[in-house]
Amino acid sequence: MAGELDGRVAVVTGGASGIGRATVLRFLDAGARVVFGDLNERNAERLLDEVDDRSRLRFVRADVCEESEVAALVAAAADGFGRLDVMFNNAGVGGAFGPLTEIDAADWDRTFAVIGRGAFLGTKHAARAMIAGGGGGSIVNNASVAGLVGGGGPLAYSAAKAAVVSFTANAAVELAGHGIRVNAVCPGLVDTPLVMGKDEDSILERMATFQPWPRLGRPEDIAGLVLFLAGPDSAFVTGEAIRADGGMVAWGPRMTGTVDPRGLTRRYAGFADGSTGRPPTRRPLT
Repeated sequence: MAGELDGRVAVVTGGASGIGRATVLRFLDAGARVVFGDLNERNAERLLDEVDDRSRLRFVRADVCEESEVAALVAAAADGFGRLDVMFNNAGVGGAFGPLTEIDAADWDRTFAVIGRGAFLGTKHAARAMIAGGGGGSIVNNASVAGLVGGGGPLAYSAAKAAVVSFTANAAVELAGHGIRVNAVCPGLVDTPLVMGKDEDSILERMATFQPWPRLGRPEDIAGLVLFLAGPDSAFVTGEAIRADGGMVAWGPRMTGTVDPRGLTRRYAGFADGSTGRPPTRRPLT
C-alpha cells in the first residue's frame, strides 16, 4: 500500500534499470523521496523523464567501486533532502566468467569491487548519515541465491554474492545499537538486462529446469520485498538474507550449465558489465 515510506528518504544504487529501477518506482509510490545512482546516464535520463518530478527524484552518476562517488551519492540525499532513512545497495555486474583456471585475477578483483566493495561502501556511508541523523534506518543489500549454494551462477559472481550475505549479517550485528537494520535480498532468476542478456529465448525455454514456479521473476517482485525490508512492517527483521527465487533453492539449483547450452562460458573467459552500457569483454580459450 502507498504511504509506507511517507516522509522518508532513500538511496538506490544501480537504479536506472532492472531491479533498481523497479525499486525506485516502488519507493516513490510509497511516498519516499529518492536519489539513485548509476553509470548508465542514458537509462537514468529515461527514468527521470518518466517520473518527471525532480522534487522527489534525483540522479547522481556514481561508480560504486569509488568511495568518493558513493559518499557523494549519499550526501546528495542526506544534504539535499535533509535526511537518509533507506539505502538499497543494488548495483551489480555479471562479472568474471569462464573456467576457474582461466579467470583473470583482475576480472575477479573487479567483480568483487562492484559487488562486495560496493555493498560495503554503500553501507558505510549510509550508516554514517543515519547515525548522524539519530533516527536509525534500513539498509538492504542485493545478494543472490548464487551466494547461498553451489551451482547457482558463475564462480566469481557467486563468491562475491556470498561475501555480501556474510557482510550483511555482521553489519546488522554491529549497527543494531544505532537502530539501523541491515538485510539482504537473494533473487533467483529475474527478468532483467543483467540476467537475460542477449540469450533471452534460450533462458525462457529452459526456465522449467531452473525452478518450480511457473513464471520468471520480475523486477517488481524483488522491489516489493525491498520495500517490506525498508518499511515499518519489518521493524524486528535484521541480519536476514531472504530468498525470492520461485522455489529455486528449495528445489535444488540447476542453473550451471543449463543457462549456457552452447558452452560459451567454457570456451571463452572475460567480464560482463551488465546494464552499465559498457560492452562485455571476452577472449577465446585454446
